Amino acid sequence: MKNLLIRPAQLHDLDILLEFEQGIVEAERPYDSTLKPGEIHYYDIAELIDRADAQVLVVVADEEIVGSGYAKLVPSTGYREHDVHAYLGFMYVKPTFRGQGVNQLILDGLLDWAHSRNVFEIQLEVYPDNEAAMRAYTKAGFAPHLLRMRLDSRSL
Repeated sequence: MKNLLIRPAQLHDLDILLEFEQGIVEAERPYDSTLKPGEIHYYDIAELIDRADAQVLVVVADEEIVGSGYAKLVPSTGYREHDVHAYLGFMYVKPTFRGQGVNQLILDGLLDWAHSRNVFEIQLEVYPDNEAAMRAYTKAGFAPHLLRMRLDSRSL
């Protein structure tokens, strides 16, 4: 395994981070028939990098960015016991670096960031059919909480 370093993303990382975003989109297409064809964007990465209530992290191996993720503080609904939670997203690891602890390094960094802000409720979304992601997040301590269901009523 190469020497891995985690650091906050910077605006000059944007080109590779936009490539990672498209990697995420392509990986999720088999699980989501509602995604538009062609290039789409889930995130405003530059805005996330600049936000005080968000942290974008990258993992670097020998000066090559090989993984990313973000945490963003989000107000929770009024009936929850926590006022704010950290929402995680933009989790990506280059295929040649998967299985080498990169995702766990990102998760640990994002949890540390949230904890430093006294936020201990951590949430993310994952497609239930994405077995690899489900295994990774379960291994990291996440548990399913609520399943969003959908109906394309054109099929009725």
